[in-house]
Amino acid sequence: MPSLSIPSSITLIDWLCFTAVLTITFISVIYGHIRHRQLNAKHQHNKEEKIIDLLLMGRQLTLPLFVATLVSTWYGGIFGVTQISFEKGIFNFFTQGIFWYLSYLVFAFWMVKKITPYQAVTLPDLIGKMFGPKAKFLSSFFNFFNVVPIVYAISLGLFLQSLIGGSFFIMMLLGMIIVLSYSAFGGFRAVVFSDIVQFITMYIAVILITYFSISQFGFVSYLTSHLPESHFLPQSDTSWGYFFAWGLIAFSTLVDPNFYQRCFAAKTPQVAKHGIIWATVFWFFFDIGTTLAGMYARAKLPEASSQTAFLEYILAYMPVGAKGFILAGILATILSTIDSYVFIAGTTLSYDFLPTRFHGKKSLHATAIIFSGLLAVFIAYFFQGNIRTVWKTLGSYSAACLLLPVCLGHIFPRKFSDKQFIFACLLGIIATTYWRNWAPSWGAQIDELYIGCLSTALGLFVYHPFSKQKSLKI
Repeated sequence: MPSLSIPSSITLIDWLCFTAVLTITFISVIYGHIRHRQLNAKHQHNKEEKIIDLLLMGRQLTLPLFVATLVSTWYGGIFGVTQISFEKGIFNFFTQGIFWYLSYLVFAFWMVKKITPYQAVTLPDLIGKMFGPKAKFLSSFFNFFNVVPIVYAISLGLFLQSLIGGSFFIMMLLGMIIVLSYSAFGGFRAVVFSDIVQFITMYIAVILITYFSISQFGFVSYLTSHLPESHFLPQSDTSWGYFFAWGLIAFSTLVDPNFYQRCFAAKTPQVAKHGIIWATVFWFFFDIGTTLAGMYARAKLPEASSQTAFLEYILAYMPVGAKGFILAGILATILSTIDSYVFIAGTTLSYDFLPTRFHGKKSLHATAIIFSGLLAVFIAYFFQGNIRTVWKTLGSYSAACLLLPVCLGHIFPRKFSDKQFIFACLLGIIATTYWRNWAPSWGAQIDELYIGCLSTALGLFVYHPFSKQKSLKI
């Protein structure tokens, strides 16, 4: 794991800016925690309302709050996207940007109206209502490993290692303990209020990076003269098959629990629909900024490690004062995602896996959150801090095994049985795993994601296609 030490160019002004942003963030968390306790006292005799308030903020998420929490939650892997843009240029904007915008719009214009009638609390809860209890259990397993914040534990570890040194694993563990200290007890409301501050901070930070980069070094002519030609090709130096595999992974948004949680928490379906559209606009500009940041880092520091080049670039070329704010913005970007992911992972363990014991118990939910956070640290260490590998691995399984059944379940409601769902998903898991590890020589260039999707499709239609299923209560 590459190590990066903070240079002497970090001044007192930078540290003051950095500390001020963090202080405001923690104040917002405390406020959210207080509001949750006040409202929870009103619902102490109503278990259903206690659960909805704890997990979904009482389904009272307004449009500004919806946009702020969704945008900031979705962007914690800032070191991942800057690593990709450092290595492959605008390939990052296409694979981590454009493909995803399409999936966001599909969710806004199609998925929101499909999921609203179910009045579900979580994604596995929704799948259980669509297919049956076995499907709910299996999707809970997928959901859990999809939201354990592995990538964001890596990002947090890299960031803290750059600030104070030490081992990568210890820095991940320290950072996770800090996150767990405030995210395990305040409910979804505390997460949302902290996201507001983090949303503002991360956007100011990326605007500052883009402005100072262009003003110091120039724009198109500078980048084209200092970067490989492949950095300006959509597929860079990869195959088109690999390029479009990222497109399929992007559509895993349609089975992403963060999107579902925000939509379930929205005051109305219109808030969810318009919120996703506005969020897409914000993501578009943020993606431009992070792609440019990675490319400028490659132009100025071509010999740097791709994992830490973005930070090295910030520390070396951003001015005093702005540097501290940008560092706070990077940390805010990571924290806004890691607390949301660990919150949903804890929800999956407590609400979906242990529904008979949950009943809105904050202690059980907090324990599940703490377990999820610590597990993320150990899995991240197993991946040796490689963010792109984590994204590709988990994204492939999620897209290959859950995406098609859920989408077809909306297109053909109550046409697929509980057993069909299980059979198709397990077939997709087996095929993806086999092709990833033991693909035959003639198929080595075929991405495992395609094989997984094909196998899941076959599993759905071979196992008694369109068998009549008993209607499930909505």
